[in-house]
Amino acid sequence: MKPLFQFAKKLHHFSGKIVYYNLLGMVFISLLEGIGIILLIPMIHAAGILQLNGSGSFYMAKFNELIHPIPVQFRLPIFLGIYIILVFLQSSVQRKLTIRSVKIQQEFSSKLRRDLYKDILDVNWGFLLSKRKSELVNSLTSDIARVTSGINLLLQFCSAVIFTTIQVGIAFMLSAKLTLLIVIFGMLIVFLSKRFLKKSRSIGKQTSEISLNYLSGITDQINGIKEIKSNHLEKTQLKWMKLLTQQMMDEQIEYITLKTSSQSFYKLSSAILVSFFLLISLTLFQSSSQELMLILVIFSRLWPRFTIIQANLEQIFTAMPAFSTVQKLQEDCLAAKETIGVNEGELKNLKIVQGFELKNIYFRYNTQIPSYTLEDITIKIPVNTMTAIIGHSGAGKSTLIDILMGLNKAEKGEVLIDQMPLTSQNILSLRKSLSYVPQDPFLFNGTIRENLLLVSPSASEEEIWQSLHFAAADEFVEDLPRGLDTVIGDRGMKLSGGERQRIVLARALLRKPSILVLDEATSALDSENESKIQEAIDQLKGSMTIIVIAHRLSTIKNADQVIVLDHGKAVQQEIYAKFSTV
Repeated sequence: MKPLFQFAKKLHHFSGKIVYYNLLGMVFISLLEGIGIILLIPMIHAAGILQLNGSGSFYMAKFNELIHPIPVQFRLPIFLGIYIILVFLQSSVQRKLTIRSVKIQQEFSSKLRRDLYKDILDVNWGFLLSKRKSELVNSLTSDIARVTSGINLLLQFCSAVIFTTIQVGIAFMLSAKLTLLIVIFGMLIVFLSKRFLKKSRSIGKQTSEISLNYLSGITDQINGIKEIKSNHLEKTQLKWMKLLTQQMMDEQIEYITLKTSSQSFYKLSSAILVSFFLLISLTLFQSSSQELMLILVIFSRLWPRFTIIQANLEQIFTAMPAFSTVQKLQEDCLAAKETIGVNEGELKNLKIVQGFELKNIYFRYNTQIPSYTLEDITIKIPVNTMTAIIGHSGAGKSTLIDILMGLNKAEKGEVLIDQMPLTSQNILSLRKSLSYVPQDPFLFNGTIRENLLLVSPSASEEEIWQSLHFAAADEFVEDLPRGLDTVIGDRGMKLSGGERQRIVLARALLRKPSILVLDEATSALDSENESKIQEAIDQLKGSMTIIVIAHRLSTIKNADQVIVLDHGKAVQQEIYAKFSTV
């Protein structure tokens, strides 16, 4: 229950007094409904269906004295008018409270999503590498939705408790002995139904696991659909889907079975209670017909509230694993938060005069493993030069770039910029000055223009076409049906691999960086387009610091220096041009 209370506390801080205004409104509605119930017997009496003789409860006697001065012919219209007014007030207030509750719920849900998304964006790179993307997506979608539903159930639970408490108070005023009997029996039913709550939480855990497995699995299937079709794996994947959907169906049937079982239990217990209640009232308490009728009316309204409270508790317990998952992810994100010491509004491009130096760098992804991914790396990258980093797969090239960009932090050693250490105070300025082009290009499902303007919203048409020209992408973009406004599909799948790579490179150049990092950026290009990009890179030499990870000799032939990595060590650093050293 701890995560639930933590989210309830967040709801309190978020909405403040509005929640309490809603609770007061619920009290008011409950009072109106209670008064309406009390008026039922007077209306029956005024209609001549039942005669009140003043015996029985204190309420009956006082009511008899109150209505005595009112002429008989006016009593029923007066009571009916009061009853209509009460129902109108109740429905009006209820409408406003419902709208406000939904507003609170939706605003709080939006805040939870924003906060969790921000927490994920703020974590260090190592944390993101350790998490499955589907796990993060599932928390931002399914789990947050279930948390939102749980918050709504919590508000409903509070409403039911308030209503029940007030109705119990009114019933006590009418007959303390009979009401006490109902309350004791109701508490006994709640106690006996603890097993339903325990089972609800167990089913909630199954729901979370199945939801995560489904999302992660279907994401992998869609991403790899080309491999599935080309390797004729449709039957295998359909078998996987059939198995998972069977689990989903079994889980839902189990939940409905539990829900119907608990409802049957409550109905049977209600029947037993009514029978026991009537027997005790008539034989032991010898209640009057007026008192008994009024208590039965209240009981008919009160007992369903016990079942509502129990049903709300079951659904809340079903949602509890989602509360725990989101809470745990938020705590993990806060623990792994990247330390940044610069205000976003104070960011300025980093002006590098001399260059970079990686000095005695040691790094490993898992500190429990003795071997290092990078070991004793000491290299220099002068400003406005082109440096090529080569090595076999797994040599540590991309890891080295991640440390240079401040995504990963070295376990030992330091990164120097103009002899000054790379710290939390200047890391964002470094990234603002840097453009990174990955081996696997990523584009959003939108137009080419929208994808380019992501990095530079104020870029002019001329600047856009200039960046496309440098990336050897202007000709094929001009030939597209709608040019820059062509929608390129999910991850840019409507373009070829080489075209996607060139658009990503153009986006990087549009930012006008002082540092350009190319991670196998020309690997998907044919020799002709690679030659064009190589010419563009050659034109950029001297105006920015270029770092290239490459395998092809054609890509690195004009580099000012080549750094060779082997098993995490810099085994060779060849300098091909004269430039000032760091």
